[in-house]
Order: sequence, then C-alpha cells, then structure tokens
Amino acid sequence: MRYSGVTAVPRLSMPIRILIADDHRLFAEALEAILAGDKRIEVVAHAGDGEEAVKLAGELKPDVVLMDIGMPVMDGIEATAELRSSGNDACVLMLTGSNSREDVDRARKAGAAGYVTKDRIAAELIDAIVEIAGRAS
Repeated sequence: MRYSGVTAVPRLSMPIRILIADDHRLFAEALEAILAGDKRIEVVAHAGDGEEAVKLAGELKPDVVLMDIGMPVMDGIEATAELRSSGNDACVLMLTGSNSREDVDRARKAGAAGYVTKDRIAAELIDAIVEIAGRAS
C-alpha cells in the first residue's frame, strides 16, 4: 500500500461512502462483497469508466472513490485529475494490477490519496480506506 499526499475531505460521513470505478463488473462486485462485511463502509454506486466515475462522484459526493487505472472512455488517472480540477473533495484510492513506479507517480501527480495493487486488495483495502478517510477528516 502506498500513499501520496491526502486531499482533505471536510466532511467524513459514517459509514464511509464509497464509489467503485472499475470496468470489470465482476471485479467491482467482488470489491463490494469484500466491503459489505464492514459496517464502517457503504458502497453508494459503481462506475464502468472514468467519465461515469467523475459524473457519479459529482452527483453522489462519496468520501472515497476506488478508481481502477485502466478503464475505457477516460482512464482512472484522467478521471482523478478531473475530480481534483473540478473541486470534488473525495479521496481517490487507485486500484491496479500494476506495481510500476511510473503508475504510482502518475496516480500521485493526478491527486490520488493512495494506491493498492489488486493482488493486495483482500489484505489491505479496508484498512487503506479507513486510513485515508481518517487522515482526511
């Protein structure tokens, strides 16, 4: 798990409201199943691409967006940068199968608050969400 500078979230709700942005529906459903067992977390929506993630984040005001890097229409890096430039204060936790330094740097530069590789999600995802949301409150 890697964290960059956390963008402050002035309002942290309980439970922590999550938007999942991933173009693989089964993976997004698996993420939701992992999160469903924790009462501190509520999944409010799924987005299938970065453009939809930006739109839903604007409408739903989640606390955290779980953002896949590689998505159609607009990738997760572009979507994160768009969220930051639009003033959306949701923390973005980048999810990817890649562990490349370049992806970590691109995610950080775009404004992601953290980064979890997909092979570590079961072990680290909930802790990463709670930590990022807690540091931003």
